[in-house]
Amino acid sequence: MAGGGGAERAGVAVAAAGLLAPARRQSRRRECRERLSVCSKLCYAVGGAPYQTTGCALGFFLQIYLLDVAQLDPFYASIILFVGRAWDAITDPLVGFFISKTPWTRFGRLMPWIIFSTPFAVISYFLIWFVPDISRGQVMWYLVFYCLFQTLVTCFHVPYSALTMFISREQSERDSATAYRMTVEVLGTVLGTAIQGQIVGKVVTPCIQSPVFVSESNASASMGDVNMTHYTGSLTDMRNAYMVAAGVIGGLYILCAVILSVGVREKRESSELQSDEPVSFFRGLKLVMNHGAYIKLITGFLFTSLAFMLLEGNFALFCTYTLGFRNEFQNILLVIMLSATLTIPFWQWFLTRFGKKTAVYVGIAPAIPFLILVVLLPRNLVVTYIVAVAAGISVAATFLLPWSMLPDVVDDFKLQHPESRGHEAIFFSFYVFFTKFTSGVSLGISTLSLDFAGYQTRGCSQPNEVNFTLKMLVSAVPVGLILLGLLLFNLYPINEEKRRENKKALQDLREESNSSSESDNTELPSVV
Repeated sequence: MAGGGGAERAGVAVAAAGLLAPARRQSRRRECRERLSVCSKLCYAVGGAPYQTTGCALGFFLQIYLLDVAQLDPFYASIILFVGRAWDAITDPLVGFFISKTPWTRFGRLMPWIIFSTPFAVISYFLIWFVPDISRGQVMWYLVFYCLFQTLVTCFHVPYSALTMFISREQSERDSATAYRMTVEVLGTVLGTAIQGQIVGKVVTPCIQSPVFVSESNASASMGDVNMTHYTGSLTDMRNAYMVAAGVIGGLYILCAVILSVGVREKRESSELQSDEPVSFFRGLKLVMNHGAYIKLITGFLFTSLAFMLLEGNFALFCTYTLGFRNEFQNILLVIMLSATLTIPFWQWFLTRFGKKTAVYVGIAPAIPFLILVVLLPRNLVVTYIVAVAAGISVAATFLLPWSMLPDVVDDFKLQHPESRGHEAIFFSFYVFFTKFTSGVSLGISTLSLDFAGYQTRGCSQPNEVNFTLKMLVSAVPVGLILLGLLLFNLYPINEEKRRENKKALQDLREESNSSSESDNTELPSVV
């Protein structure tokens, strides 16, 4: 009996060990799956290019396109820019709400939004750069398709932004993937600037010395007809160039969406959602808006991002009219974006070595003296290029840091509210909402201020009041916004020490959850 009992216990031990070994191997495999391959990071990063490429083209060129190519009144152009950006801001939380209500599918919860919005976004983007042959209704045309595109690109970008939390639970992996993403996104801005700027820049459209053509004789009338014919023909070439650029960028949009959808898989376990039940959006929104670290972070970046958006929206006009570099402004914009692209890896190393909060001050503050320098010194192309390089370095930090710091805020939220899950889209969508809404207000006001200053459509030069307004819009106002944003970052509570504490606490929670799951698996051997 004793020998039989010993044999029986030995058999149970062997059976238990046999059953527990696969569980241990499964745990090890789960840990290995948390590490992302370089290919996965690249495919994830490529998904950020469409938003930045189209956004850069619209940000740098839409204002001057509406004023000088579509030839809209500055007042109506300001309405289009403001309403489009404001609507874009409103769609972010709306899309975040609908995403939170979306059930999981075999493609995930976020990926279907990205896939199905892409073709319609490309069509609407192309129609923004098309000048309809109608005497009335042009304002409504641009307003409708601009708002439609902003809605569809939001259906792409909000789920893509939230995807950061669904590719890995490891902070280091998410930070690494974010660095890949920021590099590709800044490269996307380079492509947007290069494609739009170089294609459009090849078409030389003569400016108009005077908006009024006076015919005092038959000869002068004949000369006026010749000049107007040449002007109309050149304007047609310019419009065609904008459509060609839109077609190229649209093709790039589709290509990047395909690579993202094929190369990246949502990991449901990374979201720590154990149920198909959609989370309560409004309860989650209330919790998110009451989370102090989140409010302080987005408030600081709200002002710094707004400064660079204001610079982006008015820089083409500033280079063309105030500095007089009509044929160089697209190259200056390209230098800014190239500088930003090349310095993204440096900022990733810097924030890893010295901390993210330190990187905010070191990365953004140096732009201030250069923004002042560009308006104080006499017109000098070399100085302008130097300022462009310096601005690009700060643009890189502004691109990288918000998306690197938001996941830290989400982790901090999870520790304080472990029972509330699935609110990642709210964090990202409302950050974008506040940024876009304020940028819409600023661009609308800036374009309207140009109208009040006496902006002349397609003029070879502008009144002194317009040049002074442009100097304020690209220097004084952005500098004030940057200083205010940097002051607000003093209130942000998550420093490197706090971030390490949160990381350890989350790891402990996950280990406890894994040990609980493994203890459940031991119940079967115990029964045996």
